[in-house]
Amino acid sequence: MEFYFLGPFMFFIIIGLVFILLKCVIVVHEAEAIIIESLGKYTKTLHSGFHIITPFLEAPRPMLKIEKKAGLDGKFYNALVQSDRIDLRETVYDFPRQNVITKDNVTISINALLYFQIINEKKALYSIENLPEAIEKLTQTNLRNLVGQLALDETLVSRDIINDKLREILDRATDKWGVKVNRVELQDIVPPASIQNAMEKEKKAEQDRRATILEAEGIKKSAILKAEGEKEAAINQAEGEKQAEILKAEGIAQARIIQADAEKEAIYRIVNALADKGNPAQYLIAMKYLETLTSITSGENNKIVYMPYEATGVLSSVDCVKQMFNK
Repeated sequence: MEFYFLGPFMFFIIIGLVFILLKCVIVVHEAEAIIIESLGKYTKTLHSGFHIITPFLEAPRPMLKIEKKAGLDGKFYNALVQSDRIDLRETVYDFPRQNVITKDNVTISINALLYFQIINEKKALYSIENLPEAIEKLTQTNLRNLVGQLALDETLVSRDIINDKLREILDRATDKWGVKVNRVELQDIVPPASIQNAMEKEKKAEQDRRATILEAEGIKKSAILKAEGEKEAAINQAEGEKQAEILKAEGIAQARIIQADAEKEAIYRIVNALADKGNPAQYLIAMKYLETLTSITSGENNKIVYMPYEATGVLSSVDCVKQMFNK
């Protein structure tokens, strides 16, 4: 009976000892931290490694954090959960899409990504009640303020400026919470459908205008090149004609020089041949006269044959030539 009674009792004692042992031992992973409280008062912060605490007197303090959970529709949503372990790694928080009014009273839809990291576990736990919600509300409020200072066109082309300004504001505001905001990224900026249609029409009109300008510039350059080509061709043609005329004139001049030299040589020989036999001048005049007379009477339509008034002198010259050759 005693063994039968001690068996269940020992079993419960062993179970209790195991439970107490599990409560005493805490293993903290790398890049994690656990806040330990003793009777509701902060005692210490446990970092990576093996730790032993006093059971029932010391206990971890849970902290709210955001986790992705699947909904009934299969999509993932942000959910707040409590956890004893504080993640010290960089965390990305995808903010839900929100409507923001620009400076020119246009309502646009924006969603953003926030990358932050807890650098002081004690401040993150005790300085703010709900750290994820506080960061979300702070980001949304400052995003509205920044976008409200810009027009729609400025907002669409100033993402980097908005990101930098928003990161700087959030980093200063969350410093007292032990949080470091590394960067902020605007994912989508969606204007209303009517604005999108107007922007598409404006973009198409701008593209058509650029196409027209490019086409006109192409036609202009083509006409300029064509005119320059025609000008160069005309210059080259004129230069060629000029060179041809020069060469032709030089050829005629050289031919005349050669002909003159030949006539000079012929006259020189005639003069030398008739030096002792007669007057060379009369011979040359008679020959030129006969050549001229021949050209005058050589035409097909020349029906009248006449003898010039000076024919007797020419005949006398011819007679003199005949006598010279007879000698």
